[in-house]
Amino acid sequence: MIRKARAVWRGTGKDGKGELTTDSGVLSGTPYSFTTRFEGEKGTNPEELIAAAHAGCFAMALAFQLQSAGFTPTELAAEAAVSLDKEGQGFRVTRSALSLTAEVPGIERSKFEELARTAEKNCPISKLLNAEISLEWTLR
Repeated sequence: MIRKARAVWRGTGKDGKGELTTDSGVLSGTPYSFTTRFEGEKGTNPEELIAAAHAGCFAMALAFQLQSAGFTPTELAAEAAVSLDKEGQGFRVTRSALSLTAEVPGIERSKFEELARTAEKNCPISKLLNAEISLEWTLR
């Protein structure tokens, strides 16, 4: 399986503007810029997209872990907070902090934690990231 996305950038790093497009069409000419990345202006940026990918990947990986163990989650609400920090002359994604609120009928806390930790370590995006990954969870 190969998934593709394209970025087109025009202008300098600080004053230029870019657009992101995915083959699925979910992103289509979606704007991004220095200000959406570093100054909080409304719009997307690469780190936000990584956070969405990590949260989605982890939630799906956990759903598969739960299914294999005979459990069906009512809801898995995952969030990833990706940190971009200065490193030398550039920047680096240093951390992705996962947080999860889960509703899984009939599961014991210890079993849930075991499956959640396995999903945290083994989802493809976790394996891709060269960053610290942490997980905080709540089971309702």
